[in-house]
Amino acid sequence: MNARPWHAEHWRRLQARRTRDAMPHALLLCGPAGLGKRDFMRRFVRGLLCMQPRDGDACGTCRSCLLLDAGTHPDFVGMSYGLRKDGVQRSEIVVDQVRELSARLAMASQFGGWQVVAIDPADAMNAAAANALLKTLEEPAPQTLLILLADAPWRLPQTIRSRCQRIEFQLPARDEALAWLESAGMEGAAAALDAASGNPGLARAWLEEGALARRQEVRKDLAALAAGRGETMEVVKRWLDSQPEQRLWFAAQAASDEARAQAVAASGPLASALDAEALGDWYVAANRARDALRGPLRGDLLLLELLARWR
Repeated sequence: MNARPWHAEHWRRLQARRTRDAMPHALLLCGPAGLGKRDFMRRFVRGLLCMQPRDGDACGTCRSCLLLDAGTHPDFVGMSYGLRKDGVQRSEIVVDQVRELSARLAMASQFGGWQVVAIDPADAMNAAAANALLKTLEEPAPQTLLILLADAPWRLPQTIRSRCQRIEFQLPARDEALAWLESAGMEGAAAALDAASGNPGLARAWLEEGALARRQEVRKDLAALAAGRGETMEVVKRWLDSQPEQRLWFAAQAASDEARAQAVAASGPLASALDAEALGDWYVAANRARDALRGPLRGDLLLLELLARWR
């Protein structure tokens, strides 16, 4: 994958801290999804654990690099959603996972260097897990680095955020983002970038998976419902059958665009009867429904309630 130029300054600053032996014990990599936080993390961890790094980057051939590539490096731990006893994947990171992590960090590094932990997504920790992690952050072991990755850092307790060195990834300038997409051979880059509100990573992912057609379908569904032509239950079923969270993202975006269009014209392209305030409320409700899909509530009821409010 072609290098992301908006990473360069973050990389330079982090390597400068490493050079002067001033590494923090915890990093929080945050910002919108699609900007390459995880690629940045992997690149940094590989260089940190490499036995013969070159300008901060891993050599790719030493024993440490080969173990990382195989997913068996003893000094790197990745923590994400675990499995319940019945084998179903959890929708949050729980306290038992953090306790196991703390016990692991109490042991010495097997390679005699850094021990690195990546918690992804850190904003999926429940309250008990976050409280348990706080104890580890307050009493860090020497040469231990915790890397927290979060698309929604505001979901983390302030006590956690305040104990991490924050690296925040922000949307690059449009010309920089467009040049990056075009250098990867992306056709329709400009239109995709506009659809992704300037996020080049999302634009690329949507182009590669054909999501822009799904985005247009969502807008057609909303326009039909506003005109009284669509069947709500049919829309609910179609959305649930294919990328429901992404469809809700597109639906919220459509509501925002509709409100902006109404501000300069009598009506927007979706011809919604909702006014600006109601569209704003619906935008919030769509994003809440997207978050709620990760929980135990029935998706069909969530979508039915949301779409019943659209007109």
